[in-house]
Amino acid sequence: MTMTTKSSPAKSSPPGRWERLRDSYLWYSFKRDRTAQLCLAVFICMVVAAFAAPLLAPTDPYNLAQIDIMASELPPFWIDGADDRFALGSDAQGRDLWSIVLYGTRVSLLIGFGAVILQALIGITFGLMAGYLGGRVDTLLMRLADIQLSFSTLMVAIVVGAVVKATMGSAFYSQYAVMMLILIIGLAEWPQYARTVRASVLAEKNKEYVDAARVMGLRSKRIMFRHVLPNTMSPIFVISTVQIANAIISEAALSFLGLGMPETHPSLGSLIKSGFDYIQSGSWWITLIPGLVLVVLVLSINLLGDWLRDVMNPRLYKG
Repeated sequence: MTMTTKSSPAKSSPPGRWERLRDSYLWYSFKRDRTAQLCLAVFICMVVAAFAAPLLAPTDPYNLAQIDIMASELPPFWIDGADDRFALGSDAQGRDLWSIVLYGTRVSLLIGFGAVILQALIGITFGLMAGYLGGRVDTLLMRLADIQLSFSTLMVAIVVGAVVKATMGSAFYSQYAVMMLILIIGLAEWPQYARTVRASVLAEKNKEYVDAARVMGLRSKRIMFRHVLPNTMSPIFVISTVQIANAIISEAALSFLGLGMPETHPSLGSLIKSGFDYIQSGSWWITLIPGLVLVVLVLSINLLGDWLRDVMNPRLYKG
C-alpha cells in the first residue's frame, strides 16, 4: 500500500523594498507625471555635474596658475570673438565660466543640503518634544520658534557675520564661509520644521499604537523617535524639498549682498554678483549664465516639491 504525501504550497517570500516601491502610488504617479520625470532628470544631472566638477571642468578656478587675466570677458562660443578654450566665455578675472559655474553649483548645493540637514535636526527634535510632551515644554519651544521667526535670514547673517569677523577676522570668515552660511541659514529656518512636525505629532500621539506603547512601559524618547516620528515623515519630505530651494536662494541673496561666499570661492550667488557690474559694458554672460543655472536648479526642486506634496496629500489620492 503506497502512501501519497500532500505537497504543501510554497510560501511566498515577502516583497522587498523595490517591489513595494514599484507597487506604490508614489511610483504610479511618478510614471504618469512627465513634469516630475523631467525635473528629477534635470536635478540629478545638475547634482552629478556639480560634484563631478574636478572631472568635467577644463580648469580649476581655485588654481591661480590656470587663470589668464588677459583672457577676461571673452564671449561664449555663439558670439563673434569667442575663444575655443572658453565654451561659455570667461569672467572679469579670466576664469573659464563653465568651470566656475560647475564649482559654484557644487558650493550652492552643499550649502543648501547642509542647511536643510541642520534645520531638520533642530526643528524635528523641537517639534517632537513640543507636540508629544505638551504643556510648558510646548509653550517654551513654540515661543522660541516665534522669536526666531521674527529674525529674518538677512538679519541673522548680519549679526553672525559681524560677530565672527570682529572676533576671528575677515580671513577666518572667508575660509569657513560655507560652514558659516550653513549655520546661519540653518538657525534662521528651523521653525518651519518645528511647526510642521508639531502639528503632525499632535494628530498622531492620541492614536492606539501610541497608547499601546505607553501601556508596554516604553519610554517617551523611544515612543517619539521609534513610533511617532516614522508616521510624520511624509510632510517632512515635502517641506525638505521646499527648504532646499529656499536655502539655495538665501545663499544666493546673501552672496549677492556681500554677506555670503567671497568671489575667490565662487557660488552661484557670488558669480551673479561678480558679473552684475559688467552688464552695461556688454559682458552680460558673466551674470546671466549663473543666473539661468540658479533659476533652473531652484525651479526643478520646487516643481518636484509640488508633485511630492500632491502625491502625499491623502485628500488628493485618486487610487
